[in-house]
Amino acid sequence: KEQHYSQQHSSLINKAYQTLLNPLSRGLYLLELNGVEPAQETDCDADSAFLTEIMEINEKLAEPKNEDILEEIETLIKVKQEELTKEVTAAFERDDLQEAKKLLAKMKYFANLEDKLKNKKIPS
Repeated sequence: KEQHYSQQHSSLINKAYQTLLNPLSRGLYLLELNGVEPAQETDCDADSAFLTEIMEINEKLAEPKNEDILEEIETLIKVKQEELTKEVTAAFERDDLQEAKKLLAKMKYFANLEDKLKNKKIPS
């Protein structure tokens, strides 16, 4: 019984650690704690320049595999994620939950691009 109890708690601790480790999941959790629903894909009020940028990266990822382009996209995604993480942190620090919500929605787009990039880099 004690071993089962220990396994359950270990699982919860691992899940909590993974949630807090990633800036996107941590931010979404903080929104949830504050009673703010995360942005849904349908209520995307993201600016058109941002959506155009995402579309262009998606188009590059759809092209035949090219290591140089993939490296360029990987760097771009990393830089954007770091910028957004700083902006989200600042939004939470000034208790601007609506701004944090918008920024986290943008971070989701970059997380999806990162997943697509990882899948593209896997040798087929």
